[in-house]
Amino acid sequence: MPAPEAPCPCGQQSSGRKPHALAFGACCGRFLLPAAQAIRAVPVAPDAQKLMRSRYTAYVLELGDYLLRTWHPDTRPANLDLGEPVRWLGLEVRRHQVIDATHAEVEFVARYRQQGRAVRMHERSRFVLEAGQWLYVDGDFL
Repeated sequence: MPAPEAPCPCGQQSSGRKPHALAFGACCGRFLLPAAQAIRAVPVAPDAQKLMRSRYTAYVLELGDYLLRTWHPDTRPANLDLGEPVRWLGLEVRRHQVIDATHAEVEFVARYRQQGRAVRMHERSRFVLEAGQWLYVDGDFL
């Protein structure tokens, strides 16, 4: 687990005249640290883009429980095998579109290296807001 002051793996930048990488504790760590420590009152991501970024970071950190907990029950796999080791290289959010009050899409490109091979995953993910929590539903590879 990264230190709270370390740059967040999702690559989120601060806004302002001199953008810089947000610290893990101020970015995805807000959602992942309490979850990893089994704290009952885990904060939830306030929008689909922040959920998608936190899920990318959960893949980087191999936090399968968080990934399953933030996956819609209708499409969630029974088990999540994170498979062979992957070295995540970066995330680029291309578009965050709010469809309506309870639906959103996030288009992103995630880069990683697996078995010495560079891979670029371009996806449009769909999210739904249920009971005050954004959940990943599914996605299409682009």
